[in-house]
Amino acid sequence: MNAILPSFIDFSAPSVDVARSLIGATLLLDGVGGRIVETEAYDHEDPASHSFGGPTKRNSVMFGPPCRAYIYRSYGIHWCLNFVCRTEGHGAGVLIRAIEPLAGLETMRARRGLNDVRLLCSGPGRVCQALGITSEHGGMPIDALPFQLTLPNSGEQIPIVTGPRIGISKAVDVPWRFGLAGSRFLSRPFR
Repeated sequence: MNAILPSFIDFSAPSVDVARSLIGATLLLDGVGGRIVETEAYDHEDPASHSFGGPTKRNSVMFGPPCRAYIYRSYGIHWCLNFVCRTEGHGAGVLIRAIEPLAGLETMRARRGLNDVRLLCSGPGRVCQALGITSEHGGMPIDALPFQLTLPNSGEQIPIVTGPRIGISKAVDVPWRFGLAGSRFLSRPFR
């Protein structure tokens, strides 16, 4: 399926639409990053979402204004980056699962301790480690420095594949995982 990206991303839209729209966009943090090649959508009515049970101290950013970074630890080890979607009080987000590294490769290699460019950002924990994302970035607007989010040229055809989300135990068959078709930088191939 090919999609034409809008000239901007409306973070007040449903998380599924935002997740799809982010494929092919460029994400940088302090000049380090690359092209977003894989995302997953989560919504407040979705039992796999951190916002499903309502606001808590941990997920409070998801219930605030859209276009903010929601950062959490996965398995107590890895930071994960999500973009908050929809209007205030709703609690939805998009997990950034994988990026094709394009800028700051030496910085990413040093942070990750490896040379293989394909493995630098192929998974949500790897994305955060390579870009230097920590809890300090939680709640920051993603449309302002130190973040930089840029869409591809208007009208560019982006081949997108969809499938079920991975690494979750609830709502496992929901097809809210989106990827750049043919990318070798995905966290896991699509079925």
